[in-house]
Amino acid sequence: MNFGHINWLDDKGHFKPPLMLYLMLAFIARGWCVFIASLTQASDRAGLVALIYPQKSDFLMALAAGVGGLFLYGLVIAERKRAPLWLRPAFNQLKPLLIALLMVDAGLLLQRLIHNHFLYSWSFGLDALFLFWSLLYIAKSKHLKYYLQDWRNQTD
Repeated sequence: MNFGHINWLDDKGHFKPPLMLYLMLAFIARGWCVFIASLTQASDRAGLVALIYPQKSDFLMALAAGVGGLFLYGLVIAERKRAPLWLRPAFNQLKPLLIALLMVDAGLLLQRLIHNHFLYSWSFGLDALFLFWSLLYIAKSKHLKYYLQDWRNQTD
């Protein structure tokens, strides 16, 4: 018997969401994270946004792409509560939606590279590296696979 995956279970016997899933969702919705952080700056709210997103169009595109990440985060929260049941079909499509949002984010990275005339920056390199790790994690993670099958397999 293999008890190595027992720490992936919660008190009710359901699989907990992987930490990497939360990190991917925060990465996808990072435009919203920057927006919320900029609201805490009383003196210069646009300064933090301009520091991270020099082009206004890049920030607006990050906000638009981040809406999908917020939606997927809502699906994860609904799965943890096991309600409402009408969200189960959308949760069953979480993996393809996550891959699609990562591809959109890759397109946004390409757009930011074009705006920067393909000059290397650490932020571009780290974004590309995290995109690669995320796609690799989605393809290979047993924890994510079991988590995504958990609500699907539940019978009511």
